[in-house]
Amino acid sequence: MHNQPFLLVLRKGVVKSLVCAVMLSFPVAALGGPVADGWSPAKGSLMTRWASEVTPGNVHPEYPRPQMVRDEWMNLNGLWDYAITPKADGRPEKWDGKILVPFCVESALSGVMKTVGRESRIWYRRSFKAPATYRGKRLLLHFGAVDWDTTVWVNGAEAAKHRGGYDPFTIDITEAVAKAGDRACEVVLSVYDPTKGGTQPRGKQTDNPGGIWYTPVTGIWQTVWLEPVPKEAYIRSLKIVPDVDKGVVRITVDVPGAAPASKIVLILYREAGDLKLDGASGKPNEEVVVPVKNPRLWSPDDPHLYDLKVVLVDGTATPRDSVGTYFAMRKIAIAKDARGINRLFLNGKPLFQYGPLDQGWWPDGLYTAPTDEALRYDIEVTRKLGMNMIRKHVKVEPDRWYYHCDKLGMLVWQDMPNGDKHAGKGFAKGITRTPESARQYDLEWTRIMTAFGNHPCIVMWVPFNESWGQFDTPRVTEMTRKLDPTRLVNSSSGWSDHGTGDVQDIHRYPGPGMAKLEEKRAVVLGEFGGLGLPIEGHLWWDKKNWGYRSFTSRKELTAGYLDLITKLKPLVSQGLAAAIYTQTTDVEGEVNGLMTYDRAMIKMNVEELRKAHQGLYAPVSKP
Repeated sequence: MHNQPFLLVLRKGVVKSLVCAVMLSFPVAALGGPVADGWSPAKGSLMTRWASEVTPGNVHPEYPRPQMVRDEWMNLNGLWDYAITPKADGRPEKWDGKILVPFCVESALSGVMKTVGRESRIWYRRSFKAPATYRGKRLLLHFGAVDWDTTVWVNGAEAAKHRGGYDPFTIDITEAVAKAGDRACEVVLSVYDPTKGGTQPRGKQTDNPGGIWYTPVTGIWQTVWLEPVPKEAYIRSLKIVPDVDKGVVRITVDVPGAAPASKIVLILYREAGDLKLDGASGKPNEEVVVPVKNPRLWSPDDPHLYDLKVVLVDGTATPRDSVGTYFAMRKIAIAKDARGINRLFLNGKPLFQYGPLDQGWWPDGLYTAPTDEALRYDIEVTRKLGMNMIRKHVKVEPDRWYYHCDKLGMLVWQDMPNGDKHAGKGFAKGITRTPESARQYDLEWTRIMTAFGNHPCIVMWVPFNESWGQFDTPRVTEMTRKLDPTRLVNSSSGWSDHGTGDVQDIHRYPGPGMAKLEEKRAVVLGEFGGLGLPIEGHLWWDKKNWGYRSFTSRKELTAGYLDLITKLKPLVSQGLAAAIYTQTTDVEGEVNGLMTYDRAMIKMNVEELRKAHQGLYAPVSKP
């Protein structure tokens, strides 16, 4: 979370006294990883500067769930046994070697860098002993993300199945660990991922990388961790909905097995070190309204976050569980400006949104950034360039990426990773999915929205991109809106517009361009630019490098980019509400990034770009 938990003394649901115990970092995990024995990353064609910091003993040690923090947890990242077998085979008798979790097997930082493919599956195994302090508690095993079809065994017994490569899932392993007694607990995973051979959401992954399609990602690619919680009732999840107009935040605390006499106590803090600002109490599994007087609104210029302590108390007002979280007061809407043009309004004011298409790929970790500092770096550079928004493109990031966007004031448009077939450019109806494919899309999209819906940075959901897997567009749009009526819905970014959603989104390369103004929807430019410059020494490969328009020098590239911004500015005055430049970094053979793939170089002059970008916001701020 934003700041750390607080010690409370409660009586009859009322805060009796308060000691503020502010800490400077997230809770430190118990050490759960095996010792490195001569481990080293595989020899990749291109590595980032952060790769040298990665070791089995310190791989992604940060607390993985910033919006619901407990003090105790055990990080299970590190070296696991792995084996790649034919997909029909059972558990292997022999293991191929060690893999560094949470990096996918195809990546250099996994230490393996092998392709699994649709005819095979990958197996994982590791053992751990829970600390003695966890005894008598419920034990939850969390997986940040595993791509794609996963079966988990604990101490030889099947514990769970999960299909979905982008949403976190949790397994209650209390009984299995209890049966092990003092013996170590063994966890085994089997993962199958058909990549392009299946209908599952997969984003830019393909079997034969090239152009805009990238290397497959199979298996574990986010943090694995163990968490002790109270054995009886415990806080399972939070739903946080700010209401700027009424000056309140609405919070629902999911507590399975809550006793009738139990209560939820919510205590609000303005920021680190402050005493209580306000509070409220109510019943578990029901909405509790917390007043936020004179709210300080979250925006790119002032990304203020409020701290919140959530406490579950029993009928005697004794605390039974507690978590720390944060939220922001902000409102996103479509409204008309002074000239009657539909704009994107943030907190009641028109704001032109401009930023990069962000693929979220890494040369050494593929889907997984080498370190948390690296994960934050791309957002920091985007801010430094004077941009206020990122479109997260057909990929979902770990929770900490959105946490960094929350803290740094970066607006986010969140895509659903595409899957199934391509409908084709301009195809009106979309594709016909099988019932199973449609159900899986709905399930994964719902889980993604639920898992990340508390992050204030996310202001727009994008169910489809350029007709990839697009189907039942009006129904999916309505489903998305019902799941989250507080954010905007971009039914389809580019190509196949059905007249639904809050925006009409076109793509123009190199562009820019805009659609005709509409009465109800805002018009946005979901992709443009893509200016390419390969820089020797910073390339994924020495051939097949391309951009939508290619240049031969940084000076040429800068001039070409500034020319695009010059052409974009009058479109903003004419009514364009947002624009997205392709893209944050080079990715594999795609060299149209603002940065090189290894993040070693920003290709253009930072101050020139920042100054040019500031000119985009003026026409909306001062209509």
